[in-house]
Amino acid sequence: MGKIKVTSCDIEGLYIIEPTVFGDERGYFVETYNKNDFVEAGLNMEFVQDNQSMSVKGVLRGLHFQKQYPQGKLVRVVRGAVFDVAVDLRASSKTYGKWYGVELSAENKKQFYIPEGFAHGFLVLSDEAEFCYKCTDFYHPNDEGGLLWSDEAIGIDWPITEDMKLIISEKDQKWLGIKDTFRF
Repeated sequence: MGKIKVTSCDIEGLYIIEPTVFGDERGYFVETYNKNDFVEAGLNMEFVQDNQSMSVKGVLRGLHFQKQYPQGKLVRVVRGAVFDVAVDLRASSKTYGKWYGVELSAENKKQFYIPEGFAHGFLVLSDEAEFCYKCTDFYHPNDEGGLLWSDEAIGIDWPITEDMKLIISEKDQKWLGIKDTFRF
């Protein structure tokens, strides 16, 4: 079964993954992860933890990363829609400080792979969204880092609409900009 379409992004290491969806009048079936399909596509990451969150419209989470125990993440949305963003923090990368964003939704069933060395965050576009992600390393609470979501040096073009009330945690409002943050 399975088989996936993998599209490379403008930033090396980022991938949009589109699984095959089998649908009929009853609904649909999708294989969201199959290690054999990933390996065949050249994606050899090993996942050790699955997470899920629910957020309401206007919630902006991030931009987060782990410093000494960086996590690669395979992210997707199972209900609603988000604008998902990755920022390259790899010091030796030619795209250091660049960002890439993609809409993930229950409808489009796209997945986004963000490797180690990136900050990650998302903005909820729908009334509610359930967000799922697989990680390549375990979460270490004392290892958490972050990057200010609104840093002008990065210039993320968040799709914030006039009717959207931003909801950002106190912690996420206090992160520093890229010039003053951790580099991998």
